[in-house]
Amino acid sequence: MTRTSRTVRAGQYAALLCYLVFLAFPFLWLLSTAFKPARELGSLHPTWFPEHPTTDNFRQAFEEQPLLRAAANSLTAALCAAVIAVAVATPLAYVMARHRGRLSRAATGWVVVSQAFPFVLVIIPLFLVLKNLRLINSLGGLVLVYVVWSLPFALWMLAGYVRAVPRELEEAAAVDGAGKARILLSVTAPLLAPGIVATALFAFITAWNEFFFALVLLKTPEKQTLPVVLTHFLGAEGAADLGPLAAASFLATLPSLVVFALIQRRITGGLTSGAVKH
Repeated sequence: MTRTSRTVRAGQYAALLCYLVFLAFPFLWLLSTAFKPARELGSLHPTWFPEHPTTDNFRQAFEEQPLLRAAANSLTAALCAAVIAVAVATPLAYVMARHRGRLSRAATGWVVVSQAFPFVLVIIPLFLVLKNLRLINSLGGLVLVYVVWSLPFALWMLAGYVRAVPRELEEAAAVDGAGKARILLSVTAPLLAPGIVATALFAFITAWNEFFFALVLLKTPEKQTLPVVLTHFLGAEGAADLGPLAAASFLATLPSLVVFALIQRRITGGLTSGAVKH
């Protein structure tokens, strides 16, 4: 390896290290804040690490807000949205990947266009539709919104996995007399298992962290999700109860980090598998 190559490689690793520090700093600062006592949080000279670590912020967070109930609501909405989104997206992704026609092109166009609309543009018509369906202030309505919002990416991701499955396997099953439904369930679906799991977990993480739709659609405290409940640590004038807020935010962030750390390789594989020609 030449000196120039080593210099370039060292520069790449240095840039990657800086990027990792940039990404990790907010989480590490949140963790440090969660364990700081009130005196350190109000100090004019903040420290990187708590000088007198305490767990009082965690105890106070659970006492002030119904975090467990909110977490249960978030878990219910996220699980239901992930399961329904994958169940709907799997056969549609198969059609998109295997049958190149007007339907496939229209679906691909919908995937691209749907990602271009910000939440603010769709929230008013969405609210009116759900109001007519009497789904305002219900977890069922929120699940429906999460399913529709996560379907485009789920379709795109699963279509990449379908393209990576050799057609020869399906043709062999067809020669043996299997129909389309049988081929999808018995041949293609087992090979899509890693992609289905990764897509479901991605939909779960998206729904778990979502805030805007839950804020607008859920009114009663008993049905609010965890991201919405976290805003209750802010006072009427915008003053934050910083210690309990940091503790609750840290606990709310952990599930997403753990799940994403477990599936990030499969997500990468799902995004790139469509580029491999068999």
